[in-house]
Amino acid sequence: MRDVVIVDSVRTGLTKAFRGSFNLTRSDDLLAHCIDSLLDRNPQLGPDEVEDVYVGAASHAGEQDGNLARLAVVLSKLPITAAGVTINRFCSSGLQSIALAANQIASGQTEVAIAGGVDSISMRTRQEPGKAKQNQRLLDEKPEIFMAMGNTAEVVARRYQVTREAQDEYALQS
Repeated sequence: MRDVVIVDSVRTGLTKAFRGSFNLTRSDDLLAHCIDSLLDRNPQLGPDEVEDVYVGAASHAGEQDGNLARLAVVLSKLPITAAGVTINRFCSSGLQSIALAANQIASGQTEVAIAGGVDSISMRTRQEPGKAKQNQRLLDEKPEIFMAMGNTAEVVARRYQVTREAQDEYALQS
């Protein structure tokens, strides 16, 4: 097992739900801001060195639903190649994400990771069920990240000229 070190930590301030400074700020935007601040404070760490982002969130509802870590990667200065995973272990979600990242580094599976937690009571309870909005900045700048998996498979098959017959043959072997 390799040694694991925490290089730095970044957080936003705490504010009151529904009326504080961040009451209209999305969790993925808060995360992206923290990631960018972390990178700015540590210029010796190139964004391309970060392989994975682990984020814990106690509630995955409303505009806090989905893979917040991946959305934050796309919104941040990290390259699109950095992965993102969002976990839920309720109140210990942030701590669990740090433990998972540390275990990946200790086992040699990952060299550099960013880990932490996010929660916005304002954003998770403001929306009616099923009415959460996608991040407008991502819709404007990278709408393709919201493509359904079935559509993604078709685009990949066309781009890399994988025929239906080749797909069926592979499926038969798998």
